[in-house]
Amino acid sequence: MDIKTKRRIVLVGDKVLITPDKNQEKTEHGLYLPPGVKDKERVQGGIVVQAGPGYAIANPNFIDQEPWSTSPREPVKYIPLQAEPGDYALFLRDQAVEIEFEGDKYFIIAHSSILMLIRDTEILDPTL
Repeated sequence: MDIKTKRRIVLVGDKVLITPDKNQEKTEHGLYLPPGVKDKERVQGGIVVQAGPGYAIANPNFIDQEPWSTSPREPVKYIPLQAEPGDYALFLRDQAVEIEFEGDKYFIIAHSSILMLIRDTEILDPTL
């Protein structure tokens, strides 16, 4: 029996996984920039792939419960992050950790290093 497993990235805390914007590797005239030039940029953009659970806080409802109690015993709750998969994020490049996972390049950054998010929103047509 041959068992195959698929690996996936699981982010912790306030971390955000971003795939870099490929359009930033060349100028507006179509010339590709050498790696040293783009590394000097302070701000970089990319698409949010995944966001961690958020900022951990103590669960105020957690009390030392009896072992036979059926209520949840989670001592930690999370404040969710603003970044969502599909958002375009501008972030501080020097705060990012660059990784390669299964042949793809990603950045892992703390949510606080994101300067701005651009999110597509649906506009409801009032005439419908």
